[in-house]
Amino acid sequence: MDQRSSRGFDPNKPNAARLYDYYLGGKDNFPADRAAAEKILRVAPELRAAARANRAFLGRAVRHLSGQGITQFLDIGTGLPTQGNVHEVAPPGARVAYVDNDPVVLVHARALLALDSDTSVVQGDLRRPEEILKNGELGIDFDRPVGILLVAVLHFVARSEDPGRIVATLRDAMAPGSFLVLSHGTSDARAAAVTKGTEVYQNSASPLTLRSRDEIAGLFDGFAMEEPGVVWLPQWRPDDTDMIDFPGQPEKSLILCGIGRKT
Repeated sequence: MDQRSSRGFDPNKPNAARLYDYYLGGKDNFPADRAAAEKILRVAPELRAAARANRAFLGRAVRHLSGQGITQFLDIGTGLPTQGNVHEVAPPGARVAYVDNDPVVLVHARALLALDSDTSVVQGDLRRPEEILKNGELGIDFDRPVGILLVAVLHFVARSEDPGRIVATLRDAMAPGSFLVLSHGTSDARAAAVTKGTEVYQNSASPLTLRSRDEIAGLFDGFAMEEPGVVWLPQWRPDDTDMIDFPGQPEKSLILCGIGRKT
């Protein structure tokens, strides 16, 4: 999963952005990350496929929003750049702002996008959404519809940090016709995967807080859900290839997702 907390760079402490990179087959990770990832994969080998499914959902979501006329995208907790980044899927000329609080993520993203005038990379922490919204470097006009992407990031927000308030703050800043895209690890997944995953991430820079389907659905308060609602990753308007890893067992994707529209 994708982010995303870094309170200072420490290559000896597993980091969620680098763990996610490892699941996707990337090379921007360290021995501590690989060791932690392998602990989870021994119990939950489906996690590699789940990471791919999460990335595929992101692509489908951006294409769906583009089809609804959205030309501004705010990706909070973007994680390390990989294939199928938002700016690569969004229509030409779309404004894309990436936000992350991991210094390694920021360095990689800024190097990748140095010559892209339609894309910005901004430091910010989802736990402080007001600061993100006030950052003029985003280049996002909140008086027009925007797609806000919280893809595999809110499960790194503890209950004490009030994820409902965070989402509500973002929602209140969005113009009518805007969309919230959300994917979130769930405690409704296979028990062994939930237990080991939570244990390993607890010892990383990004402790994991999994939520039930009802809790995740509650994060869409104030939004009208796009069909088919809150579902497992491969069930959200899949392309033909999106079900290959989970034939008949979408719950093995470990992550629930949905898209809501602000009316």
